[in-house]
Amino acid sequence: MAMMSVADALARVLDGAIPLPPESAALNDAHGRVLAADVVALRTQPPDDLSAMDGYAVRSADVAKVPVTLEVVGEVAAGHPFAGKVSDGQAARIFTGGVVPPGADTIVIQENTKREGNRVTVTTSSPPKKHVRRAGLDFTHGQALLPRGHRLTERDLMLAAAMSHPTLAVHRRPRVAVLGTGDELRPPGSKLNPGEIIYSNGFALLAMARAEGADAIDLGVVADRLDETIAAIRKARAQGADILLTSGGASVGDYDLVQKALTAEGLALSFWKVAMRPGRPLMHGRLGEMHVIGVPGNPVSAFVCSLLYLVPLIRRLSGRNDTQPTPESAMLGIDLPGNDERADYLRATLTLKPDGTLVATPFPTQDSSMIAALAKADCLIIREPYASPATASSACAILKLKSPL
Repeated sequence: MAMMSVADALARVLDGAIPLPPESAALNDAHGRVLAADVVALRTQPPDDLSAMDGYAVRSADVAKVPVTLEVVGEVAAGHPFAGKVSDGQAARIFTGGVVPPGADTIVIQENTKREGNRVTVTTSSPPKKHVRRAGLDFTHGQALLPRGHRLTERDLMLAAAMSHPTLAVHRRPRVAVLGTGDELRPPGSKLNPGEIIYSNGFALLAMARAEGADAIDLGVVADRLDETIAAIRKARAQGADILLTSGGASVGDYDLVQKALTAEGLALSFWKVAMRPGRPLMHGRLGEMHVIGVPGNPVSAFVCSLLYLVPLIRRLSGRNDTQPTPESAMLGIDLPGNDERADYLRATLTLKPDGTLVATPFPTQDSSMIAALAKADCLIIREPYASPATASSACAILKLKSPL
C-alpha cells in the first residue's frame, strides 16, 4: 500500500466518525464535556432591578438639588425586598444586591449621605439609574448562551448554573484503550536485562486522551505473541472502547504482530504508511464500531502521530467543533534544507522577540527516539513535502506544544 499524505490520512481517520450519543451530566461532572444541544437561559439575570452599591434607594427628582433630607421608610437587603413604596421625600436603606423598591429609580451611595435616626441627608445628587443593575443586564429568559459543540469551561458551568440548569446534555466521553506491544518493554522502576527498555509511550498517550476529555483504558503491554495481542484487542472491545490505540508492532517485521492480530479479528484496514516524519508506519482501520489507530513504537513517532490523528478523532467523537489543532505562524531560527516526499514535524523551541514575533528553532538532532528533546520542545515546525530550502527569519507553520516563557 503506497504512502498516503497527512491530509488524506486524517480525512480517512475522521471519515464516518460521528459524535457519540448525548447523555445528561450534572454540572459538577460536566467540566470539559461537549454540549450536545444549545443551552438556553431558563430565567432572566438579574430578575429585577438591583442595587450595585450599599446606600439609599431614592427618587432622582428628590436629590436633583442637594443637600436634601429624606425620610427613611424601610430597609432592603439581598433576598429581602421592601414590601412598600418609596414616595416623594422618602428613601429606603439598601444593600448591594437588594431589589430596588417601587418608586425609587436611583441609588445614592452611603458615602454621600449622613444618617440621623429615620432621616438621611443626601449631599451629592444621583441621576436616574445610577448604581442600578437593570433587570436582564446579564441575560434574559430564552436567550441561547452556550452553543452545541462547545467544550465546557469552568466559566461556562458558572453561567449554566446561573441560567438554572442543574444538568446539561453532553456527548458521551469517548473511551480510548491504549495498548503497548513488545517483548523488550518493561515498566518504570524495573531492573533491565540486556536488550530491554522502559515502556514510556503509554503514559503520554493515556494522558493525551484524558486531556482531550476521553475516558482512558490502560491495557498495559503485551509480548510479541499473536495470541496475547488478540486477547488484548478482545479486551478493548469487551470494555466498550470507541478507539483502540496501539503502540509498536505495526510494521512488517517478523515480530510486528498488531496488524496480523487485528486482521484475524476482522479489521477493515483503511491505510498503512503515511508520508510523514516521524511516523511513517501508521495504521488505521475499523474493527466493527471500534476505530483503530496503530502508531509506531518510537516514542516521538507515537506522540506526534497521536497528536495529529488521535486528538482530532477524540474531538470528533466528543462532538467538538474545533476538531483539529490549529497551526500558528512563527519565524525560523535557523536555515533549513529542502524537504523530500514526507512531511516533517520538527521538534523546536520557541523564543519571543521584543516585537512579539515567535522564533522557532529546531533541535539539531531529530531522532524519533529522543524523549528528552520532545519534553523540552515548545512546538513542532511543520515542513510540507518537497518544501524548498528555507532561510532563518523566514515564516514557518508551527503546532504549539506549550507556550514560551
